[in-house]
Amino acid sequence: MTLHLPWLIVFFPWAGAALLAGLAPRGRWPALVNLGVSGVSCALALALLAWPEGVQGWTRVDAVNQPLVALAGIIGLATAVFSAATVDAERFDALRARAYHAAFQLFMGAQFLALLSDNLGVMWVAIEIATLASVLIVAVHGTPAAIEAAWKFFLLCGVGIALALFGTILLYLAAQPVVGQGDPGLSWAALRAVAQQCDPGILSLAFVFLVVGYGTKAGLVPLHAWLPDAEAEGPLPITAVLSGLLLNAALVAILRAKAIVDLNPGVLAPGPLLIGFGLASLLLAALALWRRRDARRFFAWSSIEHMGLSAIAFGLGANLAGMLHLMGHSLVKSAVFFGIGAAAQIKGSQKMADIGGLATSHPALGWALALGIAGLAGLPPFSLFVSEFRLVVAAAAVQPWLVLPMGIGLLVAGTALVRALQALCLGPPTPDAPVPGAFTLPGGLWWASGPAWALLALAALLGFALPAWFTALLGDAVRLLG
Repeated sequence: MTLHLPWLIVFFPWAGAALLAGLAPRGRWPALVNLGVSGVSCALALALLAWPEGVQGWTRVDAVNQPLVALAGIIGLATAVFSAATVDAERFDALRARAYHAAFQLFMGAQFLALLSDNLGVMWVAIEIATLASVLIVAVHGTPAAIEAAWKFFLLCGVGIALALFGTILLYLAAQPVVGQGDPGLSWAALRAVAQQCDPGILSLAFVFLVVGYGTKAGLVPLHAWLPDAEAEGPLPITAVLSGLLLNAALVAILRAKAIVDLNPGVLAPGPLLIGFGLASLLLAALALWRRRDARRFFAWSSIEHMGLSAIAFGLGANLAGMLHLMGHSLVKSAVFFGIGAAAQIKGSQKMADIGGLATSHPALGWALALGIAGLAGLPPFSLFVSEFRLVVAAAAVQPWLVLPMGIGLLVAGTALVRALQALCLGPPTPDAPVPGAFTLPGGLWWASGPAWALLALAALLGFALPAWFTALLGDAVRLLG
């Protein structure tokens, strides 16, 4: 039996997880094996960009998931590099080292499956596997704060995934009279083909449950409370993959459902629901940014803000702005978390008051972090500037009333981010108090800051220098999402 590329992308990290779970955690071998598996996974994910569209069993390759799978591979590799440079300072014992590296690859395989799945039931399972792997990583230190964060993550996302399951079942029930029993009732392509013939009431109810359920995983208000705790208490690399990858997969699940529901003229309009959740997320996060004193919690709230902006974009039908925002946020936010993680190990604290003057004391790290924070604030030359500009233009054309609250949210959040940039990077340097084991690799700080620079370069290219073939791919994605 031939193993096709989409399934190879899924199963290779899972094979790596099995290897890492059984590998004796001696010296640097687990980190290096983790890095090697991530490198091959990244190459496979990039190869998918040349893969012709089509369905293969439960997987579907299309213009929506091709760029997001490639993005996941790139961020996974960058995170593995950062992890190899910083993992010694996590002070894992043998069992925790196995659990951490195996769960990382388990998460990556599940992330790929969630993006590649054509079957909404398989997508649900994949997102749940990714969540459970993330919970394990968050809890791996075993401290009271880490256990509390993991439980909050597990319970809130457990509620969300249960609601998403109910929404998935309702979608299946709506399609069953038309397509019959079996897999076609959960196929995204099959459901799109028969959406106009399905009961609009059931479709509307299904979409509400799916938005609330997967919106919990995407960090949308009001079921967002797990995100700041999980990103503040887990190992440093988990913050990059949570904000950069897991949130995207959950939002893509919502978009797949929206593309089905949009085709039935009798349903409750899905756009206003997404706009409502997105606007609530933007405004609450913008205010919360002014009250955070922990650097990792601060940028976790920034993730809530940007997922809210993405939801608004897709709710308005500005799908190109939404896709650019999802990808740009993943790249810039991962780079920022690499910078904050490295700074926390240098300063011995992740409190914002203890981190200052990085551009003076550690220029390569400090300027990478400064540029990343500027990117999150929506400043050029990064793609978030382009996507936010497109979003405001779309709102002015479609829902002019939305420009005022969006503008307030963007201004308040952007000001808080610029204020943090000045304190963390441009202020007077604070004393170093390195965590034991930090950056023990030769040139360790470069291994930690290098991935941030690479992701920032990609974010700049995404905003202002897209090749024609990639622009065409995003155009196809926009059409598929309606």
